[in-house]
Amino acid sequence: MTAAALPPPLDSHTLLVAAVIVHDEATGRVLLLQRGAESKFAPLCWDLPSGKADKGESVTVAAARELREETGLTADPASLRIAGIIHGAWGVEAPNGFLTVVFAARAWEGEPVNAEPRKHAQVAWFPITDVPAELVPDRRAALLGYLRSPAEPVVSTDGF
Repeated sequence: MTAAALPPPLDSHTLLVAAVIVHDEATGRVLLLQRGAESKFAPLCWDLPSGKADKGESVTVAAARELREETGLTADPASLRIAGIIHGAWGVEAPNGFLTVVFAARAWEGEPVNAEPRKHAQVAWFPITDVPAELVPDRRAALLGYLRSPAEPVVSTDGF
């Protein structure tokens, strides 16, 4: 018997996504991005900083990288805490489903900017008591679950 793993079948590939809740506990705010008008997914909706993990990249490193690429904020991947998991049956770029690991960042360096203006219309802080209804629904559920009970990650299965 060989120790080599079999390659996964292509039709079962699930896209791995990382998302980050930037929670400024001192001011009671969260940072959100507004997706651009030409976005393939949820145009003009608010969203968490997020993106696909690169091949061979851990999900925590992907989360920190996406946070930096989209907002200019730097967070230590080891400091991120799981806030939720979203398992979707289908996505715009994931016909075989996706798994989004939502992290909470309570410590970071820098000031937020719209670092990808071709992808996002704006970056803005929102009071935790006024999370916009136009937030991508599964991300909104993860964010509100985190705000209700930060120590209890929310798991959702969208489309199953």
